Amino acid sequence: MSIGKMNSFIEIHEEVSIRDEEGFVSKQELLVTSMRAYKENQHGSEAWKNRASFSEASSLFRFRKPRGIEITTDLIIVCKDQRYNILSVEDIKERGMYMEVLAQRIAGSKG
Repeated sequence: MSIGKMNSFIEIHEEVSIRDEEGFVSKQELLVTSMRAYKENQHGSEAWKNRASFSEASSLFRFRKPRGIEITTDLIIVCKDQRYNILSVEDIKERGMYMEVLAQRIAGSKG
């Protein structure tokens, strides 16, 4: 993966529950890391047809594996003010260098 293709900036966030002095619990996001990534949106290519088991996935992200941080499906990706739930995490060629993440865009409700 060349650095030229990694032209999207992403942030990976973790959602945590915070209890205030009065005992109320609220959800808050903590920034885990930020980095450059390759982003590909879903389209009708052969590669996306092969990912049929993750049909709800709307985007694919590829990036360097961050040191000391485990990327799991509990985390959230933020890219260009859009948020994505992580559906699948895979180590590319099992070398521990690059990660491939399938994610679903979170659509906000209008109210």
